[in-house]
Amino acid sequence: MAEMKTKVNDASVEEFLNRVGNAKRREDAFAILKMMKAVTRKPPRMWGPSIVGFDQYHYKYASGHEGAICMIGFSPRAQALTLYAMPSAKDREKLLAKLGKHTTGKGCLYIRKLEDVDLKALRALAEAAYRHMKETHG
Repeated sequence: MAEMKTKVNDASVEEFLNRVGNAKRREDAFAILKMMKAVTRKPPRMWGPSIVGFDQYHYKYASGHEGAICMIGFSPRAQALTLYAMPSAKDREKLLAKLGKHTTGKGCLYIRKLEDVDLKALRALAEAAYRHMKETHG
């Protein structure tokens, strides 16, 4: 069985975010970092080389594949800020309708610029997603 690439590690979250080339994306990433710290009350950790994650849970598929992954997280990708686990939120559709410019796919929420979204709606979405992940996965 292939080894999972996205594992928690001791790399510095701040150093990773400071290396984001696009100044606006870097600024937005630090704002997401602050928001997720407040929502989870957990320290951020690097998951693999490019995901900032908060908290974690263990999973096991019927195939026998198992591992650990962050409950919620984000990555400042070149095309967009990618937020992980956001589609798991209860009342997801209501919250997304209030959010503003975004796209979704494969368990992710994509935002080009924070100025394009309602930050209160984004925080409510993060809170709902984290609460759902805690209820579902402990």
